[in-house]
Amino acid sequence: GAAHSAGMVLQELAGAPSLSTAAGGVGDAAGEVQLSRLRWAVLLLFSSYSLCSAFQWIQYGSINNVFVRFYGVSAFAIDWLSMCYMLVYIPLLFPVAWLLDKRGLRFIALAGSALNATGAWVKLGSLKPHLFPVTVLGQVICGLAQVFILGMPSHIASVWFGSHEVSTACSIAVFGNQLGIAAGFLVPPILIPNVEDVEKLAYHISLMFFMTAGVASALFILVIIVFKEKPPKPPSRAQALIQSRPPAEYSFVQSILRLLRNANFLLLMVTYGLNAGCFYALSTLLNRMVIHHYPGEEVNAGRIGLTIILSGMVGALISGIWLDKTKTYKQTTLVVYIMSLVGMIVYTFTLSLGHLWVVFVTAGLLGFFMTGYLPLGFEFAVELTYPESEGTSSGLLNVSAQIFGIAFTISQGQIMDRFGTKAGNLLLCSILFLGTVMTAFIKTDLRRQQANLENNQT
Repeated sequence: GAAHSAGMVLQELAGAPSLSTAAGGVGDAAGEVQLSRLRWAVLLLFSSYSLCSAFQWIQYGSINNVFVRFYGVSAFAIDWLSMCYMLVYIPLLFPVAWLLDKRGLRFIALAGSALNATGAWVKLGSLKPHLFPVTVLGQVICGLAQVFILGMPSHIASVWFGSHEVSTACSIAVFGNQLGIAAGFLVPPILIPNVEDVEKLAYHISLMFFMTAGVASALFILVIIVFKEKPPKPPSRAQALIQSRPPAEYSFVQSILRLLRNANFLLLMVTYGLNAGCFYALSTLLNRMVIHHYPGEEVNAGRIGLTIILSGMVGALISGIWLDKTKTYKQTTLVVYIMSLVGMIVYTFTLSLGHLWVVFVTAGLLGFFMTGYLPLGFEFAVELTYPESEGTSSGLLNVSAQIFGIAFTISQGQIMDRFGTKAGNLLLCSILFLGTVMTAFIKTDLRRQQANLENNQT
């Protein structure tokens, strides 16, 4: 209500020459602030096709042992069906960030949803054991789609949502991706039982691929119809300032160079990569860990993954609401990072106790904080780097996450094969400890909040 009242006052004042002149046009920009009703539809649609993308990322890893037998390849080859998402992202971040600046948000949404649907249909051509290269091609295309999706939550939140709801919106956008991973853990073990008959196995795999392709295609059509570039009027004063800036003032290359000279952002980029990289490794290798200690429990391995994600979605939503209420970015990020470390330690030392219910509880605790950290990192980055493009800052965080994700997945997989699951998980514990220490050195520099505050005072 206060934000709305302030907007009404600024709209009335915007016509006064003195304010416009004194603020150099800022008053006019601020006077145009208005929330669009379409913002929730755009957010829901983005979350939905992000969900579909995330489902396709983990759909092989959640039943790793089944696909190993069907295609007659190594477990490491199936791990690469997950890691190819990470590998493709790294070289394509900057071209896609440049496209976001030049072609806009709608083009990025169309490209992401179109590639996601295309990859899903390609996989339908891989329903024979000798057609593993075809499923690799389909997964690589889906990995391309992810480049157009993964870094968008904070950008969509900033372009479409007001300053009092931007962190919640970012959390909901990340929420969709996490829900997709949850579905990727839950659905494949149910749809594809571990049967001996290859023909029956191919039939069950085809069901999953057909359902995925149908949903991805429907979402692409909805993006064409519903998704708009931006609302008619900016939703916040910070966004109004960005939109009122002449295009000639903005340089994509200079923006990246400024980000790479921002010491606080660089620290956050590394710490975010360490945390998210651990999450990627844990998600990719979870099936192998659980099956090692609890043979024949493929379905429960998927449910444990589901527990990690669902509890993490609750954590992400609570984090977003908390940030909108308190704006305590540094403190909240540090506390969540510490609790991620605690959760990882508890999970590591309880996995081998022989009680599945204990694994469910400890995995849920770990997921609540580790997954809940993801939107925190996005929003903290936007605060530290305003007025740079949210897509670029989020993209750099994700590049860090993909690089560390590949390194940690390979390293932990090799350690697990040679020394057991506990040694592999201890590697992740040590990494999270390092990330916690580095997070403590990030200085609070909330530039976006300062811009909103200064505009309100003006």
